[in-house]
Amino acid sequence: MTDPFVLAADVETELIEKRSRFLTRLHRVESVERADELLRAARAQHPDARHHCTALVLGETDQRAMMHRSNDDGEPAGTAGMPILQSLLHAGLVDAFAIVIRYFGGIKLGAGGLVRAYTAGVEQAVGAATLRRRTELVVAQIEVPPAEVGIAENAVRIWAAAHGAEVEPTRYSARNAVLTVLVAPEDLEALAADTARWSSGRRGVEETGRRTADVPL
Repeated sequence: MTDPFVLAADVETELIEKRSRFLTRLHRVESVERADELLRAARAQHPDARHHCTALVLGETDQRAMMHRSNDDGEPAGTAGMPILQSLLHAGLVDAFAIVIRYFGGIKLGAGGLVRAYTAGVEQAVGAATLRRRTELVVAQIEVPPAEVGIAENAVRIWAAAHGAEVEPTRYSARNAVLTVLVAPEDLEALAADTARWSSGRRGVEETGRRTADVPL
């Protein structure tokens, strides 16, 4: 299964189609309640807009299945909410809430024109957004004596920077220092090989679990 994408930050763009203004807002959300709050805020900020059409995609968690929701908000059925939703899904986004605020320009677009305009508005916003990839990483740990912490941290950070891995703050137990690296599963062997190299085979890598993380593209 392909890893989904999430927004690194909210974004707003504007599209003009036959004098109608389509303001598209993409928000990162984790609940229906937060999406409802954002919609109320958009209505309060743009009370004169004709429509506030929406779509929501929430990713699967241990507590819920993947969730989709859309609303045409007075536009002809299927011409706004569903195209917005399909655009989010096509982009592979999860935990995303899209609001398209339409100011009517006096020229009717027709069903096909509305579908194209709402689709284009969301595609434009997605193109302007900074995205992250949501993936499962291995939690890898390396234990070293306190005297080797400096060498170990330097070597691990150099390796992590070259492989897009994340190094967490070093922890200390009663006897050793514990370095934790979040690494892609396919890179675990490479980390183990590098660790064996800089430690002359004295230190190894232990997989202690898996963690879902949002990583830069």
